Amino acid sequence: MNGSKEFQNLVGLWAKKLLAKFQQSHLHSDTALVIGNALYLRGSWLRPFDREDTVDGDFFLADGSSVRVPFMTSGKRQRISSHPGFKVLQLPYDSGRVGGRHSFSMQIYLPDERDRLQALIHELSSDTAGFLNRSAPAQEVEVGDFKVPKFKVSRKVEASDLLKDMGLERPFCFSHDFTEMVDYSEPLAVRSVLHECVVEVDEDGTMAAAATEADIMTGCSIGWEEPARVDFVADHPLLFLIREDESGIVLFAGQVVNPEL
Repeated sequence: MNGSKEFQNLVGLWAKKLLAKFQQSHLHSDTALVIGNALYLRGSWLRPFDREDTVDGDFFLADGSSVRVPFMTSGKRQRISSHPGFKVLQLPYDSGRVGGRHSFSMQIYLPDERDRLQALIHELSSDTAGFLNRSAPAQEVEVGDFKVPKFKVSRKVEASDLLKDMGLERPFCFSHDFTEMVDYSEPLAVRSVLHECVVEVDEDGTMAAAATEADIMTGCSIGWEEPARVDFVADHPLLFLIREDESGIVLFAGQVVNPEL
């Protein structure tokens, strides 16, 4: 991650913005503590796209309709793997500009069929780490028809129920577990968790940021072989991940169902 003054300023502004929203609707008179964290990435592609090659085209939605969006393209070899029902494109970031000693990339999972994104997500979620490792592109291939949409996605959710469904129960029960964070004699519990994320992709790279606020209250085997040439036309709903390549840690994940939204 970028440790520059620009990074610190951006994270600070983002956190203040989210906290202001959080205060408007989530803080109560019995709130004893607000915990916040922020994650920011500004990554430049290792091989940026040429803006002059970007052209508008149809992006087909799951309901069969379409919208006109700008598509980036390139004739250079790309890291693409082909699997039964889907393809994966890996776009590396310039490690000299992002993370220094670390290497990051965006992986785009594109179903072959326009209405199969949710099925692909379900398959991935059944064995996330294994699926991601097995499906990652092994090498560069020659490309045929190659188009990737420019997009910006954002989402804000109240994540308490989601975290509980994943098995995280203890922070939501009143206890003294937070005594090392705050000098408070009464038992504390997490009331709500507000999470907001934005990811923007263009010819130069990616801007991604996420922030989370927790309100704490008182009193209560995929096979692969290289074909001669691979088409990768991302003109329908897709899944994207931003990962640290060596560890495989996923920093950001999302789906693009309509690049216009």
